Parts: sequence; structure tokens; C-alpha cells
Amino acid sequence: METLNYLLDGFGTALAMDNLLYALAGCFIGTLIGALPGLGPANGVAIMIPLAFTLGLRPETALIMLTSVYAGAMYGGRISSILLNIPGDEPAMMTCLDGYPMAKQGKAAEALALSAIASFIGSLIATIGLIALAPILARFALSFGPAEYFALFVLAFSTLGGVTGKNPIKAALAAAIGLSIATVGIDLSTGTQRYTFDILELYEGVDFIVAIVGLFAISELLLFIEDHHGSAPRREIKVNHLHLPLKSIIQIIPTSIRGGIVGFIAGVLPGAGASLGSFVSYSLEKRLVGANGRFGQGDPRGIAAPEAGNNGAASGALVPMLTLGIPGSATTAVLLAMLVSFNITPGPLMFTQNADIVWGVIAALLVGNVLLLLLNIPLVGMFVKLLSIPPRYLMPLVTMVAFVGIYSISHSAFDLCFMVAFGVLGYILRKADIPLVPIILGMLLGPEMEKNLRHVMQINDGDWLALWNSPLSITLWIIALLGLLLPIILGPLLRARMRRTAD
Repeated sequence: METLNYLLDGFGTALAMDNLLYALAGCFIGTLIGALPGLGPANGVAIMIPLAFTLGLRPETALIMLTSVYAGAMYGGRISSILLNIPGDEPAMMTCLDGYPMAKQGKAAEALALSAIASFIGSLIATIGLIALAPILARFALSFGPAEYFALFVLAFSTLGGVTGKNPIKAALAAAIGLSIATVGIDLSTGTQRYTFDILELYEGVDFIVAIVGLFAISELLLFIEDHHGSAPRREIKVNHLHLPLKSIIQIIPTSIRGGIVGFIAGVLPGAGASLGSFVSYSLEKRLVGANGRFGQGDPRGIAAPEAGNNGAASGALVPMLTLGIPGSATTAVLLAMLVSFNITPGPLMFTQNADIVWGVIAALLVGNVLLLLLNIPLVGMFVKLLSIPPRYLMPLVTMVAFVGIYSISHSAFDLCFMVAFGVLGYILRKADIPLVPIILGMLLGPEMEKNLRHVMQINDGDWLALWNSPLSITLWIIALLGLLLPIILGPLLRARMRRTAD
């Protein structure tokens, strides 16, 4: 009953007229961003954060808008997968396997509509799971002391490679870069300057928002300039009139429910994420259907399973971020930075100190899913036309939003230069196949990690064994060790199987 009362209060926040309008705008913009190949939800949310500050939005309104962008981008990723055979982002890769064959059979509109319904069901199931699990996990996390929190942060970094990650060593290197950047500024314990080089703007450390927009948005622009995507020929896109048989809807409902459950579990696990949820959902459905399916040839269940899986994982990834302050995906890492910028610390205390924000966002996810379903089916034709616009016209607009947004926050030319510097760094790292999310995570969690380590050392007279002095901390260290080793052992095997499934 307590959870239900909080949720009802959350609906009061989510259904306020201004919050509802920003949620609708976020859903629309997120779907557009998701439909553009290569941008993805993390880039989309990173680009929109400066706009949230420019508009002077309240924390709950900003978070509602950005989570709507997140959810919309997860929906939109399927559009280019089905119509162009180009995944809007990595989790949408599995949708290409049956979505594009359906489009070639003249059933593009049906494929888009079925994928929207599956996305709705998967996200709805995961949001219900979030409502049920998050308060329980938050109450459990209240028993954490500084040693347990330090072990939890180590766990977050150890799972960065993820079971679908490419190279855990490179992920660890990126995390080290992020932790190093987090040390810049004045040490609050001693008052000592660290790596400021007497530059006044660095006394308070490196701004998360500047780093995020530079690493994601500006590096994306530099990669675009290098690849000359704007001059690439466009395929002709044809979408038939929507004819959606009731039989097809009934056929995908069990598939979507299973995919939503699998995706939610994958999203809750740090380091797993939407890619794993999409792949496992597709593989499970293919195994269950067996010879009765036409997977790879345009089976509607081959669209529903990965779409329900990746959208379920998107909502599931909010569970560790809201309850433990540990992002479960790249996009939730960006959302975490936004919360920190509003002086809100995600974690178990957030459910008591900022209950209106937490439950407002959760209620907004439910409302946003309905808005996305209502938007995605009738407006498919408009989203399709967007794909025919050459990226050379879109990328300058994205860059302009990034520059104007950052400057409007601080009115500092130094921040603009710093953003460009981070963009160049992000470009170099992406060319070296070094992930960017661990850098953001290192910057976000580094100060709290250092604070908890110092606290443990101070209350235990410098005894390092205090880090392992409770069953809970020992359990977290063991899970962290498994999270570090399993990707190295199982990652190559899983990626090989994903390639075989795609082939």
C-alpha cells in the first residue's frame, strides 16, 4: 500500500500539464533520434541535457523529459533496422534479422506496428518490475556502510566490460581515465589543489555535462566528418498502408511478455544491458518456436522478441541507478550525471529524500509508454521521411544544439573549448575501440568511491582488512571478481554465437 500511495503521488507529478508536455516532446524527439542510425539513446540524452538546463527545468521535469527521450530512442531504433537493415543502435541489431525481410515482402508498415506493440509490452512489464523491485532494493541498500559501498563501486567497474563487451582491458583503461579526471580540482579533505595547473576553471573539477556532450556529441560529429556519410547514396524507402491482422497481434503477445521479462533481468544486471536482453530474447524465442517458426525470413515473433527485450532492459537499467547509484547502461550513466548536476545523489536515500522525483519518473515511464505507442503507429510515415534527409543537414543542427546548450549553462568560452577537447579525446578513443561509458562512470563514481575509502581507513586506523570485514562486502567482492572474469571467459563465445545467429 505504501508503494501504491507513492505511485499515485508520482502520477500526480507525471500528469501535471508541463511535465506531460515535456514527456510528449521527449518521446517524439527520442523516437526521431533513435530512428537516425548511429546516434542511439546515450547520444540523444547527452545532446538534450544542455537544453534541459537552458530551459531552466525543475529536476523532476528534466528527468521526466530525458527518460522519455531514452524510452523514445529505444522505440525509434527499430525504424532504420526494419526499413534500411541498418540498426539505429546496437540493441536493435537483432531486429534486422526478421524486420528487413518483412519490409522486402511489402509488410514494412505491419513490421513497424508490431514492433511498436512489442516495445510497449516489454517496457510496460519492465516498468512494473521496477515498481516492485526498486523499493525493496533501496531498503536493502540502507544497510550498506562505507566498506560495502566501496565494494559496490568496484563491482560497478568490474562489470563494465559486460558479457557482450568487446575488450574488458580497454574498458578498465577507460575507467582509469575517468577516475583520473575525477581527481582534478581541490581536495575537500585537505584543501590541496590536484592537477588544476593554476587554472581557475578547474578548481571545482571537470563539469560532467561538458565532458558528456564532448565525448558523445562532438566525437560523433568528428566521426561523421571522417566517414562522409552525408555523400552516401540513400535507398528508396517504401512503406505500405497499414493492415494489421488481429492474428498477428495475438501471436506476438506471449513472445513480447517473455522478451520483456528477459530484458528486465538483463537490464538490472550491471554491464549486461539491452544488447544482451535483445539477443537472449531472440534466441529463447527461436528455440521455443523451433521448426514452427520462420525466423530470419520475416517471422513477426522475430521482431517482437528483440524489441520487447531491449525496451525491457532499458527500464530495468534504471533499477540499479535509482536504488544504488550504479548505472546499468550507457544512457543511465548519462542520466546519473544529470542528477548529480542537480545536486541529487541517486541511491537508497533518494527514495525518502527525493521521493517525488523518483516516483514521478516511474509514473512518467508508464505514461510515456502509452504516448509512444500512440505516436509510433500513426506517425510512422513521418519518421520514415526523416530517414531520407541526408545526415549532412542533420549533424550541424545537432552540433549547434550542443554548443548553444553548453554556453547557456555557464556562459564560459572555456567550457566550449573544453567540450571540443573532450570531443577530440572521444574521437581518438573511439577510433582505438576504447569505450566512453567507463570514463563517464569513473568521473561520476570516483569522488564517492574516494570518500568511502577514506572513511573506511579513518574509522579503522588504516587497516585495509576492514574492506572485507562483513559478509555483505565479501559477497560484493566475489561478485565483482566474477564480473571481471566472466566477460573474459564467456565474451568471445557469446559474440561468436551472436554472429552465427545474425548470419
